[in-house]
Order: sequence, then C-alpha cells, then structure tokens
Amino acid sequence: MFSNQERIDRIIGILIDSFFPILKAGIQFTIPLTIITFVLGLILALLIALARLSSVKVLIVLAKFYVWIFRGTPLLVQIFILFYGLPSFGITLDPFPAAVIAFTLNKGAYSSEIIRAAILSIPKGQWEAAFSIGMTKSQAMRRIIIPQSIRVTLPPLGNSFISLVKDTSLAATITVTELFQKGQQIASVTYEPLWIYIEVAFIYLIFSTVLSYFQEKLELRYDKGIAK
Repeated sequence: MFSNQERIDRIIGILIDSFFPILKAGIQFTIPLTIITFVLGLILALLIALARLSSVKVLIVLAKFYVWIFRGTPLLVQIFILFYGLPSFGITLDPFPAAVIAFTLNKGAYSSEIIRAAILSIPKGQWEAAFSIGMTKSQAMRRIIIPQSIRVTLPPLGNSFISLVKDTSLAATITVTELFQKGQQIASVTYEPLWIYIEVAFIYLIFSTVLSYFQEKLELRYDKGIAK
C-alpha cells in the first residue's frame, strides 16, 4: 500500500507524464476535427438557410426536413448510424471521416437557423435600398444583407464553435484518438480515472478560454470596422 505522500507523488507524476500526450492528441485531432467540421458546417448552413428563405417550395421542404432530422435527434445517435449503421448497406467509413460527416451535418442544421435568423433580422429597408439602385435579389443578398448579417451571427456562431470543441469528445466513441479518447487510454493504464479526467477537463478549459478570447477580439474588431 502507498502512504499518503507516495500516492500524492504518484498522482502528480502521472499528471505530468500524461499532460503533453493528451494535449498533443487535442492539437492533432480535436482542433483539426473542430475546424474542418465548423467550416464545412458553416458552408452547409448558409446553403440551407438560403434554401429556407427561397421561393422554391421543394427547397424549402427539403431544408426544413433536414433541419428537423438533425436538430431533433442526438448527435451521438447520428455518429453511430454513420459509423456502425452504414456498414449494413456496404458503406464503411473510417472513424475520422465518419466523425467529420456527423459533426458537419449536425452543426449545419443548428447553424442554418442562426444564419436564417440573422438574415431575417436585417430591416426590409435594406432590401428596398438595394433594389432601388438596380441590384437583383442575389446581388442584394451577397453585397448588402449577408455582410450585415455577419455582425449578428458572430456571437452565436462563436459560441457554437467553442461548443463544438467539447462535442468532439463524442468522436471517442468511434475510436478517434482525440483528446478525450487519449485520456481514456491513459486512465485505463494508470487506474487513476478521476485525476486523468480532471486533467482532460482542464485542457478542454484551456482550449475554450483561448477561443473565447479570440472570439471577443474578433467581435470587437468587426464592431470597430462597422463603426468606421
């Protein structure tokens, strides 16, 4: 049996030894997975939002159905369907691509509502002003409406990005060796799950804090740009 001091020394040693491997997994997998998913999800979200706002009934119905499905079902279930369910139809995905697809589809649905609400928040007078100088609807959307909508979407999309960093921990369930999965591996060897998971939480907190700082800077910079 270990004495109290020996146990404390052992735990400290484990935490020191495991910190950089867990951090490395976060940098190699968690951050890339988050960035790739967010960018693809944002593109998809814009397309879905524009479809919802179009006058084409088929596009509206399809966009609503997509949002209904992916906002109404758990992200974990969506991941499992893609990774464990699709092989039943002969479609096998590697863990990382499966995670990218699942997170993209999920975030695309949520972000589309943020973008749609931001576009709808722009006063109708902006549309009328654009039409009065001969712009088409697509030109008005591209040059007037969307640039103004960016200011409205920055806070919620920034929060969504930070939330996505933490959501990527679900990729561990399909063996993506991201931050949380690495922590699980170390915990299973060291038999110190409490302290390892606290360390994992601390590293997630570091990532979230840094991203929150840059989010605030981006919002302030954009607000200054608008003010000028």
